Amino acid sequence: QVQLVESGGGLVQPGGSLRLSCKASGTIFRFNAMGWYRQAPGKERELVAGITWGGSTNYADSVKGRFTISRDIAKNMVYLQMNSLKPEDTAVYYCNVQLGTGAIYWGKGTLVTVSS
Repeated sequence: QVQLVESGGGLVQPGGSLRLSCKASGTIFRFNAMGWYRQAPGKERELVAGITWGGSTNYADSVKGRFTISRDIAKNMVYLQMNSLKPEDTAVYYCNVQLGTGAIYWGKGTLVTVSS
């Protein structure tokens, strides 16, 4: 069993920055990918950024150049640095891990609100 706990969300003004963290605990020997998804009110959950065990990354077009995903394998942590935030980035952000077994786990989410 794997548990994911997100932190770092909050209220920020447009143009500001936030850093989200996700701590994975439990039995994780190797993962295929970890990622950040978000869900805004009335919208479907969407992939924001992903990172593989090997360090390859991918980003949604809407966040390229503004967000950076990184991971610390030794600490079972994944981070999302968010810069130049826009009101349309407002959403609940979820951490996700896909294990080599095929199992997928989700955190409970952290709310990011971008507003003046």
